[in-house]
Amino acid sequence: MRFPVGIMADSLRLPLYASLMKAHELGAETVQLTAVSGEFTYENYASTDVGRMELRGLLSRLGLRISAVCGDFGGKGFMIPEDNPARIEASRKVMELAGTFDCPVVTTHVGAIPRDPSSTRYRVLLDAAKRLGEIAERYGGAFAIETGPEEPERLKAFLDEVGSPGVKVNYDPANLVMVTHSDPVKGVYTLRDHIVHVHAKDGVNLLPCDPELIYGPDAPEITGLLDKTPYFRETPLGEGEVDFPRWIAALEEIGYQNALTIEREVGPDPAGDIAKAIGYLRSL
Repeated sequence: MRFPVGIMADSLRLPLYASLMKAHELGAETVQLTAVSGEFTYENYASTDVGRMELRGLLSRLGLRISAVCGDFGGKGFMIPEDNPARIEASRKVMELAGTFDCPVVTTHVGAIPRDPSSTRYRVLLDAAKRLGEIAERYGGAFAIETGPEEPERLKAFLDEVGSPGVKVNYDPANLVMVTHSDPVKGVYTLRDHIVHVHAKDGVNLLPCDPELIYGPDAPEITGLLDKTPYFRETPLGEGEVDFPRWIAALEEIGYQNALTIEREVGPDPAGDIAKAIGYLRSL
């Protein structure tokens, strides 16, 4: 099977339309757009059919499809109960916007899932995920939780307890190797029934790292943390610890059908790194 190769548009660090044209120039077939900041927000597109028509027209002319919409509000995810009603309603609006572009997948971080299912934070996250699942089912889509804050086995157990087809997984192999030092190939099989979108990203783990330091409710701003202690480093595709040939083979084996979406969060030349990443993935 040949997977479409896409780009997380924000990785290009360009205005929206310029990023789409650059994605087309680089040979991408799909894009992931962010709906919580920048130009493609639910506030900007909620009340204007003209804007949606123009954007759909540009996507069509460029031969691009939206593989997923990023609805990650950052900060503490859904770990702060008093913040959750507003965040869940905003997530509903993102799901609604994604649906107007025929995209059923909204990716998000819910926060670090505790090891203890009886803990208060676990119950808060479980309640939020169930509410998100209800919304997604209503719209015929899925909120896809991004991997990283916990090993795949714990995420699977959480999803099994959520029990909703509206809550799935956005599989980022680099987050797993950088933060939890999990095997990103084995994790594909663990989460095989839940993966609806993936990020093609690479990285290395440099020091043992407690995921709570990165994703927990008391986690500091990530750049400052890594400046003090370099626990991990994102790398260009093929230069880190992700075994991409085996990872892609695993995705094929489980029947994954969406795009390989390149995400590049660091580096002085994102377009150059992404161009190399596209060539690398297609060589596989």
